[in-house]
Amino acid sequence: MNKILISSCLLGNPVRYDGGHKQIKHNLIAKWQAEGRLVSLCPEVAGGLPTPRLPAEIIDTKVVTSAGENVTNAFSKGAELTLTLCQKHQISIAILKESSPSCGSQRIYDGSFANQLVAGEGLTARLLKRHGIRVFNETQLDEVEKLLRLSCNSNLIFG
Repeated sequence: MNKILISSCLLGNPVRYDGGHKQIKHNLIAKWQAEGRLVSLCPEVAGGLPTPRLPAEIIDTKVVTSAGENVTNAFSKGAELTLTLCQKHQISIAILKESSPSCGSQRIYDGSFANQLVAGEGLTARLLKRHGIRVFNETQLDEVEKLLRLSCNSNLIFG
């Protein structure tokens, strides 16, 4: 069975910078949980950052908090640990929280702390993609389900 990495905050765990979560209630999430497919992780917490913590955004090649602290090392460590987890569980699909400096797969905040989104990727999303892991955000659950069905069908045909 194909496992799916999912951002811990999307399952309702209070790991976000503000101490909150971004739980998504969707029948596919419930189905995948019941099937035992989901492996959850917050790369920022895994990298050693506390909850709550100051918001951070990517500025050039660094991840910096709203107070100007460079937290790139913690974000990089979290990305590496996430990749290791995916490799350990042979995970090829990830559902990550969009717009996060770790998990954003299409859009991230622009580094001005003015709530402006731009095209870009967070550190974890970028690293996972570089290693062949398909990264989706929380609005793309139907695409994940289609990919799982295709994978299942190809295993029946070619397995």
